[in-house]
Amino acid sequence: MATLFVQLQVVFVLAISFILLRIVGLLGVERLSSWRAAGLGALAIMFLITSSAHFTDMKYDLAAMLPEPLPDGLWIIYLTGVFEIAGAIGLLIPRTRRLAGIGLVLLLIAAFPANVNAALNGIPFGGEPPTPLWLRTPEQLLYIGMVWWTSIKERPKVAGCVRARDR
Repeated sequence: MATLFVQLQVVFVLAISFILLRIVGLLGVERLSSWRAAGLGALAIMFLITSSAHFTDMKYDLAAMLPEPLPDGLWIIYLTGVFEIAGAIGLLIPRTRRLAGIGLVLLLIAAFPANVNAALNGIPFGGEPPTPLWLRTPEQLLYIGMVWWTSIKERPKVAGCVRARDR
């Protein structure tokens, strides 16, 4: 059970951030007055947290997950960490939100083979067994779907009205 909790930590960070930010919106913070806005903030928090692994000793675990024929070396781990940080920040800026969302979806898709490789070959992460594919696949789809919903999907237009949170 403890292993399952560790494997779902990122999902918990996303869910708890999402709910807490939405509560803040309900308490009167206009920027968080919609589920989408709270979702953007939660995703930014999640990606900032997950990107930190790319710059700690966990980077070696991430590098071990890379499947053939991807190149060896930590540079790809650092680069994807920088992409996660840029994407997290980009989600919070209305002018870059859509592009950041597209980039993050592509990054999530590109990273999935590393998760498959880790699961199939028993490559541990942070001293824990890899997340099994039956769990990792829907988890990855959740992240992709949430990024798409909050940043890429067109928002419904209200005739003659631009909502403050859509600017």
